[in-house]
Amino acid sequence: MRFGKTGHFLLLSISAGLFAAAIVLYFLERPGPDPLVLDIREARAAPRLPAAEGPVSYAGAVERASPAVVNVFTTKVYTQRINPLFDDPFFRQFFGDMLGDGIGNRVRKRRKNSLGSGVIVDARGFVVTNNHVIDGADEIQVVLNDGSTLDAEVVGTDADTDVAVLRVTGGANLPVVTLGSSSKLRVGDVVFAIGNPFGVGQTVTMGIVSATGRNQLGITNFENFIQTDAAINPGNSGGALIDAYGNLVGINTAIFSRSGGSQGIGFAIPVDMVRGIIDQIVTYGEVRRGWIGIAGQDVTPALAESFGLQGTRGVLISSVVSDGPAARAGIRPGDVITEIDDMAIDSAFDVVSTVAGRPPDSIIRVRGWRGGEPLDLGITLGSRPLRAR
Repeated sequence: MRFGKTGHFLLLSISAGLFAAAIVLYFLERPGPDPLVLDIREARAAPRLPAAEGPVSYAGAVERASPAVVNVFTTKVYTQRINPLFDDPFFRQFFGDMLGDGIGNRVRKRRKNSLGSGVIVDARGFVVTNNHVIDGADEIQVVLNDGSTLDAEVVGTDADTDVAVLRVTGGANLPVVTLGSSSKLRVGDVVFAIGNPFGVGQTVTMGIVSATGRNQLGITNFENFIQTDAAINPGNSGGALIDAYGNLVGINTAIFSRSGGSQGIGFAIPVDMVRGIIDQIVTYGEVRRGWIGIAGQDVTPALAESFGLQGTRGVLISSVVSDGPAARAGIRPGDVITEIDDMAIDSAFDVVSTVAGRPPDSIIRVRGWRGGEPLDLGITLGSRPLRAR
């Protein structure tokens, strides 16, 4: 009996040991989980972000601004010379004086129509558009968003910035756009172009602000454009560039294109610049800008080394207009301007734009260098001559 119990105990011990060994071998020999599979499973099991309640819409912004955007139709009357062949009596017996003015002049009047866009900025009927839209027009008509047509006259133009102000007659309760602030625009802000491309009717396109402060493009004399990829096409000129709240931030003016159509590079005049131009045109009938009377070139490292200049920034004065504002203040050829009213000057464009932004008869402070010595002068600005425009 004792042997049987001992044998039974040994049998149980061996069985337990074999079972434990089998479990250990099972886990040692089992392949480990694939880390990539675990990552994928964890990603699939990650909680989802809450779904949007609905599609984003800017219809409210467009509805707020679009009634103030108008179509501008212009007509130019020009004289066309007629081929002398039509003086032949054979043709004249059929066409008569249609071929001339009845006294032998071989000319006839023709009418050329063109279109653009504009924006109503004042309830008194003031409309802003581009100067090139109405330049040389003999007749101008404005078509409102509701389809009504009004005659318009030119209040004033500014070819230097390609801005024109019109005034419509006969309208009542005109819709007016809200002027925003272009200085607050950031690259990436959503904007919309509203106008009449190709004459198809009012059209809205969407994009973002691609850049601000674009200049030296050769479009106008004074450039500070907003660049956008909102589609702008022929007929959009003079139309509105609005922000996501329906405020006017620019006047669409030009596109960069190799085909004549939109390629995602459009330019608009900032509303902050337009606002000042409107005020001057409505008040004076023209834009009055300051003028200094100098010509110069940007200081480059090579130029600085050649002339022994201090630093590699500023504008080297190459000529001074006799008896002009700069000459009267003592500016000489060879001087270097580095600051105007504590604003850094890095290019000749900076000088022109800064001075033009000041009214005539205002005094500016010019700092720079003359022969290695500091230069500090006050200059009373003159009025920019018409010939310089």
